[in-house]
Amino acid sequence: MAGESFATRLYRGDVSFEFIRSRRRWYAVSGLVLLISILSLVFRGLTPSVDFKGGDVFQLARNGHSIADINAAMQSTGVTPEVVQITGSGGAARFRVETKTLSQSGKNDVVDKVAGALASKVGVKPKDVDIQTVGSTWGSQITHKAVVSLIVFLIAVIIYLSFRFEWKMALGAIIALLHDLLITAGIYSLVGFEVSPSTVIALLTILGYSLYDTVVVFDKVRENTIGLAGGSRMTYSQAANLAVNQTLVRSINTSIIALLPVAGLLIIGAGLLGAGSLKDLALALLIGLASGAYSSIFIATPLVVDFKEREPAMRQLTRRVAARQAKDPALAGATAPSWGGRGAAPTPAARSTTVTAPASSDEAEGDAVARPPATPPRPGARPAGQQRRSGRGGRGGRPGGRGGGKARKRR
Repeated sequence: MAGESFATRLYRGDVSFEFIRSRRRWYAVSGLVLLISILSLVFRGLTPSVDFKGGDVFQLARNGHSIADINAAMQSTGVTPEVVQITGSGGAARFRVETKTLSQSGKNDVVDKVAGALASKVGVKPKDVDIQTVGSTWGSQITHKAVVSLIVFLIAVIIYLSFRFEWKMALGAIIALLHDLLITAGIYSLVGFEVSPSTVIALLTILGYSLYDTVVVFDKVRENTIGLAGGSRMTYSQAANLAVNQTLVRSINTSIIALLPVAGLLIIGAGLLGAGSLKDLALALLIGLASGAYSSIFIATPLVVDFKEREPAMRQLTRRVAARQAKDPALAGATAPSWGGRGAAPTPAARSTTVTAPASSDEAEGDAVARPPATPPRPGARPAGQQRRSGRGGRGGRPGGRGGGKARKRR
């Protein structure tokens, strides 16, 4: 109908994208990205922050100096900085210099020497240089707790989805989660982003978001496939594809709304305000949210289709649908044939099926006329409402017919 929104047409099946039929293409794309990510993790590894590997951190006012000035000051002390960055903005801008853990013998002398060189370079007093020593034990504790949290989370997800849906959907959701984690970690490895505690928090947040989007799609798949095996109008893959199309606009809108504040954190918080911790958090969230939206549509649901269509009942259903479509060419090639299940809607191919009716006397001799199921009255015919009212008088609608109103009055 004219004026319907694109989302409505997707939900009803007027417009349909072949997500499931093209699943091998999505598998190939994801497989290539995963292969690159795994190779990068193996050969390049991740870059842990000072919170994980330990070291010394020097912070001091910027006073209009550049990172090159700090590097020159550090070279004069014989200590190579691992990270030199600027935090904050405007008058509150500060240098943050990270080094490896300085040698224990004469450590105070080395630390004082580095602090004095930095202070003299930017024009501040040595006592104005904040010095912090971070041990690797704290970082290892965070890592251990993050791994334990991840394992507990995955077990809880498997149990919940197995009871809420079925174990095959739980398996598809877990594979999609691991897909998102590996891609996020691989991008961090490729570009050399530091992995900080904020990154770990972001990764755990990604898991929840990716699972939420996947459950929304799975719920629609379950709704469209209730009682499906007993019919012959739609295969499991067609019902799943319809479900993905019906939730597509919602997934896109949810992803955009989630990515906008994350992009704001990255651009404004990290870029303009110089908040380093926000950069670590926003980068992981940005990558993970985009990957989670992709995997719920292109990975999780196609995997469930592959698992389900190996079942004998679904194989028989596929054969019945193929036989029905062979008998009725109008249904062949339909993405989502008309099906009476909840949430499903007739497709354009099913709705546009024409009916061959005998020709009227004023039409071509013996020609069949293709009309839609609901044919409007022919020109000159009485409106339907008037025909019903006049029909009360008798057979054929004649007022004076048998059983008509006038006859009753005469009796």
